[in-house]
Amino acid sequence: MEKNFYNIVGQKIKDSKYCIIFTGAGISVESGIPPFRGKDGIWNKYDPEFLYIDNYLNNPFSCWKVIKEIFYDYFSNIKPNKAHIVIGNLYKKGFVKTVITQNIDNLHQEGGCENVIEFHGNLNKFICLKCNKTFNIENISIEEKPPFCNYCKFPLKPDIIFFGEAIKEDAIKKSIDEINKADLLIIIGTSGEVAPANNLPFIAKRNNCFIVEINIVESIFTKTIVDIFLKEKASIAMEKIELEVT
Repeated sequence: MEKNFYNIVGQKIKDSKYCIIFTGAGISVESGIPPFRGKDGIWNKYDPEFLYIDNYLNNPFSCWKVIKEIFYDYFSNIKPNKAHIVIGNLYKKGFVKTVITQNIDNLHQEGGCENVIEFHGNLNKFICLKCNKTFNIENISIEEKPPFCNYCKFPLKPDIIFFGEAIKEDAIKKSIDEINKADLLIIIGTSGEVAPANNLPFIAKRNNCFIVEINIVESIFTKTIVDIFLKEKASIAMEKIELEVT
């Protein structure tokens, strides 16, 4: 029975005109990145207060200490896992058109996918809170507390969405544009609890898109809009799917 489901998904990918992958924290857990929510989530070990934008604006030095510890010290040696690499392979072969991710870890790009919409930003980019200039991590020193703008000497912020910040309009527009093109959507490793990203699969379903979900637990999507639910780790499921596609 299991092989039949993977065979069906593989055939759907081969037959689709516009396949999109939509990912959440679960795909990166196998790379060693803990989820933010749940029993072993980051928010059980750290107070999320340091990621509220008002707190960062008022206390950039104390907030940066925790941000650096979690996102830059602990995550520094994280590498893409098999799921990221398979998605990259399918992208290079033209089967996957776009990845929309809620993750900020850059692992889809490292796994070989070039067309990635980062709904919540990217840790490798920084933005000046005063002049709005952006910087790549290679061009600044994150050993400072926090790093400062080379131009106006104001504190930089990781270019990710802090609590209290709105999603960038460009990310929303691009995501909706892509979702509206999709005839196949593969959801991987997201609980579907975070808005407004969780609206995207529902938009796809309203367009009669076929939806596959890969997750080790059910999400808000599983019994509402999903056509095939593969209860499996992302790396194992994507490896089986790749065998069916190629």
